[in-house]
Amino acid sequence: EHQKLFSNRQRLVSQQNENEMVQKELKLLEDDAAVFKLMGPVLVKQDLVEARSNVDKRLEYIGGEIKRIDVGLKDLTAKVETQKDKVVKLQQQQQQA
Repeated sequence: EHQKLFSNRQRLVSQQNENEMVQKELKLLEDDAAVFKLMGPVLVKQDLVEARSNVDKRLEYIGGEIKRIDVGLKDLTAKVETQKDKVVKLQQQQQQA
């Protein structure tokens, strides 16, 4: 489970970096610049304001998912530590018996 969460987090961070680069590029464009979006094999013209908004929303969503995964990783780590402590206590009790 830890590996799955970590793998998902890495994928999201990669998407976040990619979208941040797109966001920077869109900010450099003039307001009347033509922007195209790849949909399957076709490039479709898209409004610049809409494109900026979509990227902003995507970054917000990805950021939220990363935070959610971080909480999951933290909780999982805490559970592992608790179990480890229990095992150590049991081993100590076994050695004393």
